[in-house]
Amino acid sequence: MALRLPRPHRVDVCAAAAGLLGGLLLWGIGLGTRPAGEPVVLLHGSGWVLLPLAVTAGCELLRRTAPRTALLTGTAALVTDTVTQGNLVTLLMYTDLMYAAVLYGTPASARRIPWITGLLTVVATVVPFAVWREPEALLIGVGTGIVAFAPASTGLIVRYHRDAAETARLRAEQTALLAEMDRTQAVTAERARMARELHDMVANHLSAIAIHSTAALSLDDPGTSREALAVIRENSVDGLAEMRRLIGILRDSSGDTEPAAAPTLDGIGALVDTARANGLDVALDVTHEKVPAPVELAAYRIVQESLTNALKHAPPGRVTVVLRQRDGLLAIAVTSPYGDRDGPRAPGSGAGLVGMRERVALLDGTFEAGPETGPDGKVWAVRAALPLTEGDWA
Repeated sequence: MALRLPRPHRVDVCAAAAGLLGGLLLWGIGLGTRPAGEPVVLLHGSGWVLLPLAVTAGCELLRRTAPRTALLTGTAALVTDTVTQGNLVTLLMYTDLMYAAVLYGTPASARRIPWITGLLTVVATVVPFAVWREPEALLIGVGTGIVAFAPASTGLIVRYHRDAAETARLRAEQTALLAEMDRTQAVTAERARMARELHDMVANHLSAIAIHSTAALSLDDPGTSREALAVIRENSVDGLAEMRRLIGILRDSSGDTEPAAAPTLDGIGALVDTARANGLDVALDVTHEKVPAPVELAAYRIVQESLTNALKHAPPGRVTVVLRQRDGLLAIAVTSPYGDRDGPRAPGSGAGLVGMRERVALLDGTFEAGPETGPDGKVWAVRAALPLTEGDWA
């Protein structure tokens, strides 16, 4: 397989062409960097000066794609140029090769070349002056510094700023990506929170409506139908009120409708009374002191969803709700009869258990739900333990 050389950059092609044409112009008018009679000129004849000029111009084509090769070849061409009459454009193109080798070369080359050229500049300054003891000898070091050290240092500075700008760009992109991830996670968490609130606030009322409307349709008893319709109306009004409260939470300002305060443990008694009105036989046993607001909300929603599930799925029997505060935890236990049924009294989505588990996980608590065998037979038990120390879940 043939080796395919990288295509030169368009700017490098222009630089090579301009350098070659400029060098030919200086050669055409007979302008060199040193007189033909100097002892250092070993290759006499004006044609020899074109060889290093052409080689250096060719190296300009490789200044980006192969900067190290271009610098080494250009150095050989510059050495050849020093034993001819010389061409100023060759020197100028060589300084560009030195600059490009630092700017576009490997990090190792970028570190080493300025040190090497700086050392050569010092040697070219000290040694000739020590040998000849003439002030003019210092000009050799000055020339070496201009041709080698100055462009290498400039390339290093430009590379440093370029790398710093690239690092800043990457950091800005990373920051923007992290910000977008945080925003997405915040939106997802808020959507999940609102889904839990909507389910917990409305599902209980809708389940009661579905159950009592079924009873009203299936029983040909005006008295029973009237009672069912009363329960349906009460749950409809309460459900509508809950929806309005939810809209108030979603809005910053909802006119004269202010967001309702979050439910607390003091409202569990009213919650149980509503469940009893919907047909559940509920026993309540609550003992607690002051607990943090997030724990109160989670506990209220867990009891609410457990009673809703019992209303939909449990066979007739006693439902017990127990809340105890001990050892820095608020323990919740809701048990209901468990047995075979033809089907649920109202359809469910299965999101209730998921929502309860998510609420407990947000507070770093423990949650379990499933059938158990107790003194009164087989029951469905929902148990949760919520830490009361804010540092555990804040």
